[in-house]
Amino acid sequence: MTDFTMKKDADGVAIVTWDVPGKSMNVLSLEGAAELGGLIDEALADEAVKGIVITSGKADFAGGMDLNVIAGMKQGGAQGVFDGVMGLHRLLRKIELAGMDPKTRAGGKPIASALPGTALGIGLELPLSTHRIFAADNPRARIGLPEIMVGIFPGAGGTTRLTRKLGAMMAAPFLLEGKLSDPKKAKAAGLIDEVAEDPVAAARAWVLSAKDADLVKPWDAKGYKMPGGEPFHPAGFMTFVGASAMVHGKTMGVYPAAKALLSAVYEGALVPFDQALKIEARWFTKVIMNPSSAAMIRSLFINKGALEKGANRPDAPDQTVRKVGILGAGMMGAGIAYVSAMAGIEVVLIDARQDAAERGKAYSENLLDKAISRKKATEEKKAEVLGRITATTDYAALEGCDLIVEAVFEDPAVKAEVTARAEAVIPQDAIFATNTSTLPISDLAKASKRPEQFIGIHFFSPVDKMALVEIIKGRETGPRAVAKALDFVRQIRKTPIVVNDARFFYANRCIIPYINEGVRMVAEGVNPVLIENAAKLMGMPLGPLQLVDETSIDLGVKIAKATRAAMGDAYPDDAVDEVLFWLADQGRLGRKSNAGFYAYDEAGKRQALWEGLDAKYPRAGEQPDLHEVQHRLMFAQTLEAVRALEEGVLEDIREGDVGAILGWGFAPWSGGPFSWLDMLGAARAARICDDLTARHGARFATPALLREMAARGDSFYDRFGAKRQAA
Repeated sequence: MTDFTMKKDADGVAIVTWDVPGKSMNVLSLEGAAELGGLIDEALADEAVKGIVITSGKADFAGGMDLNVIAGMKQGGAQGVFDGVMGLHRLLRKIELAGMDPKTRAGGKPIASALPGTALGIGLELPLSTHRIFAADNPRARIGLPEIMVGIFPGAGGTTRLTRKLGAMMAAPFLLEGKLSDPKKAKAAGLIDEVAEDPVAAARAWVLSAKDADLVKPWDAKGYKMPGGEPFHPAGFMTFVGASAMVHGKTMGVYPAAKALLSAVYEGALVPFDQALKIEARWFTKVIMNPSSAAMIRSLFINKGALEKGANRPDAPDQTVRKVGILGAGMMGAGIAYVSAMAGIEVVLIDARQDAAERGKAYSENLLDKAISRKKATEEKKAEVLGRITATTDYAALEGCDLIVEAVFEDPAVKAEVTARAEAVIPQDAIFATNTSTLPISDLAKASKRPEQFIGIHFFSPVDKMALVEIIKGRETGPRAVAKALDFVRQIRKTPIVVNDARFFYANRCIIPYINEGVRMVAEGVNPVLIENAAKLMGMPLGPLQLVDETSIDLGVKIAKATRAAMGDAYPDDAVDEVLFWLADQGRLGRKSNAGFYAYDEAGKRQALWEGLDAKYPRAGEQPDLHEVQHRLMFAQTLEAVRALEEGVLEDIREGDVGAILGWGFAPWSGGPFSWLDMLGAARAARICDDLTARHGARFATPALLREMAARGDSFYDRFGAKRQAA
């Protein structure tokens, strides 16, 4: 079995087909690269071959590099990675030069690529080395270089070639943001050359008519100048200065791949092309050897993909949802209705009043109208999606639903009432899910006659944008309910984590201490600017004060009151409540009231931190060190993740890391809280906790599990990762 095969036709065109056995998407392995190199050598040496077309035997062209290749390279250390990458550069350069005379650049054989569908990562870097790229007119196809999204950058020539092809400024969105495009937009941007109904036929016709001049890449031609200017050109200088500022502004210096990519582009632009490839390989090697890249790849690619494919799904028959009933047409219920209808599921959207139910349906209409205005949807698609949603007050419409998602007000009595009304109508085997962020699932299940079919599904707001869904098992929840929830989440194209029932579940359990620690520091007189920037410099997307403004201060007050009532004398956050309750009494409820920790203008745009904080909580004369503030904010979250694992709330550290990044934006560069602790080392983490405990209290006490791991020299992924993945 081979990954690449070649057939030569009567006209002298060699068709090289990439079709990796046993995989739905082509990925490049070292063995595959060697096969491709051998076929290229054979075709170039064969006088009967006039040109070559590289295409795919699958619906898509390729999804990237086989991650096992990178893992194998790393076993040889930095030199192993560098040597492996340079081997890929030699292969792609061989394709690019195609047997040309090194001096005259004449006599080469034209090589084109024909993309039937999606081409990502090496799936675009390979075509970029060919002389012309043809893509099928497939609107579902995505073309681009998304490596930066998982902590690396295009290291097989994509960085160097795209920069030289488009110029640094035009290439930036594709390299630094991982922007993906459909074929027509990719052609308009200059990523590819042609969109054709039959790309193989078009590519074949081109290679038969191509001249020597058509084969020479601009950077191999005499007198080449980079579009937009080289770094030493006045225009190019300003481009690189701006790019450097933009990268630092977006990454705060904590994402090594973005900085390395920019360095590779800048340094590579100062030297000839082949030397630039070596520079790219050196920077790529540095990123690959950085633990951040390994952690991001593991969490955001490998683990995320495994969870989406049902890594922790119980062994139960297929539970595909065909008709879902949604109780409550507020923002959350309306969002769930939208993503369900978009996934092709029939939706019954129920509210106490018909006008409220209609407003819930109108939410989908508004989102679809926006998509149409951006040319991401059509009127036909809009009619089709809206046609799946029935907005009503009549519970009888729930007949035939195989899943109910209750999304009413966070009040146990209200939830109990709608649970009973729905169960009187729905089939006996229907699964009932409650959408809640704080209320214990096992308590809510008491209102159900079928507790084994009752489960929690915690969506994050806004539902259409947030990727994570937290599935919560109650004490009596059965495996079929878990399977149903997981299959539903897969249908609506979200990423699930499954946790056991406990106060605040997993996500809120970790994020509330982060917010509280920031608020507590305000009460202590720590400069709010220091608090917010310390968080951002650790890679958090929002500082704790901005986050509580976004989620609303009155919600924080409500949660605090409920938690205090449940915990009594053990309640630990009186200092936090003092600040939040005072702001709420001032009518400063956050963004929704245009007043909170931050000031807002009349249009609702966030301005600076509110000056009234200084008047109420004067700044201490001696401010803490930046690292101390960062440790307080990071360990406030991370220790709760460890405790959740200790207590069995969290059963899989993969879910802990993926859920943290997708749920509340935990420093993605770190790979998540467990990956971050592995980077620090358990012993160092325990020492930091001991220091924080001595100075700030028992909330930073080192968990017994972390203390034990420190003594044994364990890491979380060595101890829990391999065991879980092998299970």
